[in-house]
Amino acid sequence: MMKNGHHVSSAPASADCSPEKRRRTVRVWCDGCYDMVHYGHSNQLRQAKAMGDYLIVGVHTDEEISKHKGPPVFTQAERYKMVRAIKWVDEIVEGAPYVTTLETLDKYCCDFCVHGDDITLTVDGKDTYDEVKKSGRYRECKRTQGVSTTDLVGRMLLMTKAHHSNMGRSDYQQHTDNFGRGPKGHSPWTGVSQFLQTSQKIIQFASGKEPQPGDTIIYVAGAFDLFHIGHVDFLDAVSQLSEKPYVIVGLHFDQEVNRYKGKNYPIMNIHERTLSVLACRYVSEVVIGAPYAVTKDLLDHFKVDLVCHGKTEVFPDRDGSDPYAVPRKMGILRTVDSGNSLTTDVIVQRIIKNRLLFEARNQKKEAKEMAVIQAMKRREEDKAKERAQAVL
Repeated sequence: MMKNGHHVSSAPASADCSPEKRRRTVRVWCDGCYDMVHYGHSNQLRQAKAMGDYLIVGVHTDEEISKHKGPPVFTQAERYKMVRAIKWVDEIVEGAPYVTTLETLDKYCCDFCVHGDDITLTVDGKDTYDEVKKSGRYRECKRTQGVSTTDLVGRMLLMTKAHHSNMGRSDYQQHTDNFGRGPKGHSPWTGVSQFLQTSQKIIQFASGKEPQPGDTIIYVAGAFDLFHIGHVDFLDAVSQLSEKPYVIVGLHFDQEVNRYKGKNYPIMNIHERTLSVLACRYVSEVVIGAPYAVTKDLLDHFKVDLVCHGKTEVFPDRDGSDPYAVPRKMGILRTVDSGNSLTTDVIVQRIIKNRLLFEARNQKKEAKEMAVIQAMKRREEDKAKERAQAVL
């Protein structure tokens, strides 16, 4: 079955590990917590897939994450489903070990593993990729600047409507100090930096595929803020309405989202939400800054066959009118029940409820990272001294 230009296998490819298969296909391994999956995770997996032909992603259990990092925001079942929905992923391994070993790579016939240019540490401060690095079966990809789970948690707890454009303000900086800065300094891997969108990034994430004859063009619209498993289940359900779906997602601008959602929404700005949605295998195209009302012009322009909305509340337009009046009158509006009641509001409540736990988790993580950085710095200084003495 083809979805967004990627083949979705019904049988795990790791079942066949013949030498012939290994010669034909470069198999790549990635692993992680993938908690609060965001476009930074997706970009890592995109880069990993580009290094080979077949990407297997190992996802850790709740128990393993709690042991080494602290409590995850999402359950393992939710995290498994989120990773499966990323279009560059060919297969996932549930309950992958927290420490990546040669045994794991061999078990799944992977040539090497890929990780970002940050560091992942065990509960006792050891590099989880140490063994595969020493064996030469490790590749590195660039970490996506401007986003981290730490940062997203901070945004949810900062009650200002324009948090995504006020990162330099003192109240925001004070808040990030609690989430991305430990008592012994600042780790470059757990801090907060501003995301800068580029056209190249959009091109890298977009499928680039036009609708084909026989495709059913389906239009959905919304904020799709903090792109989560509720969104994934909805888009999956929408894509199953046709044998050949071409799903277009209309994303509302930040000001529009704030108008009907209020509070500190959206958590992610329009550029971040664009990449998050484009990474989903059920999505074919994204309209950036779609009009709130689904107009006749929009439907004609994209040759839309079907307009879908979930079971969530539909807020009226600025003039009090129904934003779905046109497709409703045309008889092409469909209400889709995804069977998932998770919303962005529910996620925010999870974070607020466990605020102290998440603060402690992030400070603990940063303290371990700073210890490693200091050790690396001391090693470099020692090597420099040895080189200087050798010259003398």
